[in-house]
Amino acid sequence: MPIRIPDALPATSVLQKENVFVMTETRALNQDIRPLKVIILNLMPKKIETENQIMRLLSNSSLQVDIELLRVDNRTSKNTPPEHLNSFYRNFAQVKDHNYDGLIITGAPLGLVAFEDVIYWPQVDEIIQWSRTHVTSTLFLCWAAQAGLKSLYNLPKQTRAQKLSGVYQQTVNPGHDALTRGFDDQFLAPQSRTADFPVDYIIANTDLIILAQSDASGAYLMTSEDRRQVYITGHPEYSSHTLAEEYHRDHAAGLNPMLPINYFPNDDASATPKASWRSHGYLFFSNWLNYCVYQATPFDLEDMEPTLD
Repeated sequence: MPIRIPDALPATSVLQKENVFVMTETRALNQDIRPLKVIILNLMPKKIETENQIMRLLSNSSLQVDIELLRVDNRTSKNTPPEHLNSFYRNFAQVKDHNYDGLIITGAPLGLVAFEDVIYWPQVDEIIQWSRTHVTSTLFLCWAAQAGLKSLYNLPKQTRAQKLSGVYQQTVNPGHDALTRGFDDQFLAPQSRTADFPVDYIIANTDLIILAQSDASGAYLMTSEDRRQVYITGHPEYSSHTLAEEYHRDHAAGLNPMLPINYFPNDDASATPKASWRSHGYLFFSNWLNYCVYQATPFDLEDMEPTLD
């Protein structure tokens, strides 16, 4: 079954051109089925691009997924038309009394900004705490993983001396966890962050289970024991060109960025990169939807049980 999104959302036409099965709201009205309700808190500046990337991965499942989009406030966006935000995004006040099967919180370009200096940190913190009683499973991506550790474990921000950028090999830790079912023993994943997630630090200060990690980039995939909170410190949703766009943007701004590791062919920044992580990105999102959301959520969302302390 497909993801279910508004007929006029740009992702609808983008994904249909890629032969991705997308069900519009109009057609979904004729389906006698309870779809999974997944809400996406999109904190990325280029919201339409991020919508496309995440919905592309959510579509690769036999489950019908009803997508809603959430924003933290009504501030004007520099990268997304206001009519798009006003048409497709909800404010937290509109959804806080509802329950959801899944919540995805995206990254944000805030790796070097203290949480208390993030203008919308109180709203993000409130949403994370709300998710403990209103969401079956929450997926934190990149900066959101750091935000989740701050909100749920009160861990201070850990930063790297140099930005991590590139495609890094990850190793699946021993065991047979549902989230990594079907994964190769080692796989590639894009990273673009100044946040730091040292394995020893995570083990010493949380009760999270680390499912995949890298000597070069630290912990990559982590989960609470009940799978109610899942953390990914990279960007499996990235398109093949996203890291290149970030690199060329930073280079043009005079920031002297590091060339992304294991990304450009022959380390030639003028060459066209190819995605080497796409299959594991699709597989992870499918596993998350199936094992953390679908198989754990109640049929009636009103029967949801809160996360236990």
